[in-house]
Amino acid sequence: MFGIESARRGFVAIGLSATLGLAALASPAFAQDAKQDAKQEGRQDFQPTVGQRGKDVVWVPSPQALVDRMLDMAKATPKDYLMDLGSGDGRTVITAAKRGLTALGIEYNPDMVELSRRAAEKEGVSGKAKFEKADLFETDLSKADVITMFLLPDINRRLRPNILDLRPGVRVVSNTFDMGDWTPDQVADAGGDCTSYCRALLWIVPAKVEGVWKTADGEATFEQRYQMVTGSVRAGASVDSISQGKIDGERIVFTAGQVVYTGKISGSVIEGVAKGPAGEKPFRATRG
Repeated sequence: MFGIESARRGFVAIGLSATLGLAALASPAFAQDAKQDAKQEGRQDFQPTVGQRGKDVVWVPSPQALVDRMLDMAKATPKDYLMDLGSGDGRTVITAAKRGLTALGIEYNPDMVELSRRAAEKEGVSGKAKFEKADLFETDLSKADVITMFLLPDINRRLRPNILDLRPGVRVVSNTFDMGDWTPDQVADAGGDCTSYCRALLWIVPAKVEGVWKTADGEATFEQRYQMVTGSVRAGASVDSISQGKIDGERIVFTAGQVVYTGKISGSVIEGVAKGPAGEKPFRATRG
C-alpha cells in the first residue's frame, strides 16, 4: 500500500423492497438490520482503485515481485511475526502467511480490511493472516520481528523514533521510500518485469551503545548515529579513535588502532573478541 491509510467510504442502502410495510420501516430493529445488511453488501462489492484518496495520501498497490523481494531481504521465516503498516489490499500479509509467517496488517480503511480478510480466506491463510482497522501511529509495534511498509518519506520519518525504540534486530523494509538521514543497511531492486515502485530498502534496528563503557584495562566511548559508531578506546595511557564502527542488530564491529573488535551487545554488556597484531583475546565492556 502506498500511504498510511485509505479514505473512509460511505455506504448507501439501496434496493429496499417496495412491499415493505410502513410499520416495518418505522421499526428501529428493522432499520438497524437494514443498515447492517447494506453496509455488508457495500463491503462485499468494494474494489480498490489505484490512486484513490486516503487519509493522508493515495493508494497504490506494491508490485508482487517487490513484495517477494522485501520478504527475502528481511530473511523472513515462519518463526517471525510480521506487521505491515498500511496493508491496503493485504497482499504483503497474505504472501508472508503463505511462507508460513504469522502476519498482521494495519489498515485504516474498513473496506480494505474486509477486502483483505476475504482474500486471505480465499487463499487459505486466514489462520495466519490477520487484519485490523487501526491508526498505525497508535499501534503497538513491539511484537514485530519484521515490519513492512509502503509509506511516504515524511510519514516514515514520523515513525522512525518508534521504530528505533524497538528491540535490536527487528528488520524494517520499505517499498521505494527512505527514512530521511537513517541510511538503509541494504537496497535492492525487484528485477524481472517490475516497472514502477521496484526498489526495496532494508534497515535493521540497532542496539543503543551511546556513552562510556568500562573495559578490563580502560574504557570505550561510543558516539552513535543510527547503526554507525565512532568514538575512542582507551587502554592505559593509549587512546585510539574508533573507525569502521557499525551495529547490526545486537552485533557490533569496530576498529581502534590496529585492533578489530567484534562483539554482541546484551543490554549493558558487550562480549566478544579483540583481534590485533598480538593475536586474539576476549573483549568485554560494561556500560559505565
